[in-house]
Amino acid sequence: MSLLVSPAGERADEFSPVEDIADLSLSEGAVLVPLTVIDQAIADRRNAPLGLSVAGDTPVCAIEPYFAQVELIAVRFPSFSDGRGFSLAKRLRRAGFTGRLRASGPLIADQFAEALACGFDEVWLPDAMAERQPLEQWMKAKDIVHDHYQTGYGEDQSILQKRLAARAGALA
Repeated sequence: MSLLVSPAGERADEFSPVEDIADLSLSEGAVLVPLTVIDQAIADRRNAPLGLSVAGDTPVCAIEPYFAQVELIAVRFPSFSDGRGFSLAKRLRRAGFTGRLRASGPLIADQFAEALACGFDEVWLPDAMAERQPLEQWMKAKDIVHDHYQTGYGEDQSILQKRLAARAGALA
């Protein structure tokens, strides 16, 4: 019972994970493949939607050549305490990736707003995490966070920028 969460709620996952070349020809429809088989997937599946699965510490330069060929990039998080995937998402958006961006792994609902602010469109959770924190917790957590500490995240000014602006207004 994995869970795919978007800002609008739960959504169906049309991408089937494929780990190696042998399984690629057996899969129909949209597939999610690791970087190690993306070239073969592009060659073999010209008309099928492709997704690329990468670790959170993958350099953007290794992913960027595939921006035009993939509809989805899924950034794998090994644990909720490993934040490298958040940084990678921000760098992918700055590099020009406009497709769907998915955080994939054992994240917690409290990280949902930050994931969205970093550029993720959705979060895929494994069974254990989906059972611990159902959809309702994710939707509630998304609406709780409005301000971000890091500059450049979210659509508004950071907390620091707001504080500096408030101080400047008080001095004027």
